[in-house]
Amino acid sequence: MTSPGDLPPTPTPAAGRTGKANLLDLRWILALLFGFYGTVLTILGAAFTSAADRQLAGGVNVNLWAGIGMLLLAAAFAAWAQWRPVPLPESTIRPGPS
Repeated sequence: MTSPGDLPPTPTPAAGRTGKANLLDLRWILALLFGFYGTVLTILGAAFTSAADRQLAGGVNVNLWAGIGMLLLAAAFAAWAQWRPVPLPESTIRPGPS
C-alpha cells in the first residue's frame, strides 16, 4: 500500500511557469503600447494643448480624453493578462524543484 507521500508530485500549470510562457501574450504587448501612447497623449493634453486647439476640436481636449481612455484600456489589458494567464499544454510543463 502506498501513502500520499510516496507518490511523485503532480505538476500543476503554475508549477512549471517561468514567465517566458506569457512573454509574447498579445494582451501584454497591447497593454504596453496603449500605456505608452496613452501617457504621451495625456501629457500633451494636460500640458501642451492651447485654447485654440480646443476651439478647433469643438471645445473638447481630445488629446487628454483619448490619453485617459488609452490608459484605462492598457490597465484593462494588463489586468486581464494577469488574472487569466495563457494555460500551458501539459507536454511543456516541467515539475518545479522538490
